Amino acid sequence: MTTWMWILLGVIICQRLVELIIAKRNEQWMKNRGGIEQGEKHYKWFVILHIMFFLSILFEVSINSVNDRHLNYLLFSIFLAVQIGRVWCIQTLGRFWNTKIIVLPGVSILKKGPYKYIKHPNYLIVLVELIVIPMLYGAYITAILFPLFHIGLLRIRVPREEKALTKATLPKI
Repeated sequence: MTTWMWILLGVIICQRLVELIIAKRNEQWMKNRGGIEQGEKHYKWFVILHIMFFLSILFEVSINSVNDRHLNYLLFSIFLAVQIGRVWCIQTLGRFWNTKIIVLPGVSILKKGPYKYIKHPNYLIVLVELIVIPMLYGAYITAILFPLFHIGLLRIRVPREEKALTKATLPKI
């Protein structure tokens, strides 16, 4: 792999680790205020999916012997745009942003920022990333398979999240 590929992969992995720290902090804050976690059984599959995603990129790049791949600026621009969207989601939800389904009873569902336009913008952002990141590396099989796995998991998660939010929260603000 070229230098830019290793640097980008390192940045993405560090970003994910920072997000997990933020999520854990937010989880504790919500649970200290009566937050209720739901969907614990399927959460592990998201963790496995994301770990396997990075391993799949590394494996696919290694078997394809990609040593001189140039940065595709269009794909990189899309990647940067979705990172802005990711930060927007996290900032909009603030302490309520999490990687798990945790609801705080009696709190209104936010309908501002990207949530004013789409119900689950972060899931769309992750879907785009699961396509764009592997394509930057020439890992086309990963770019096909992992979005499909993600959609499969969302078919379980979104209904559970909707149900949990509807039961525990106040009308939207």
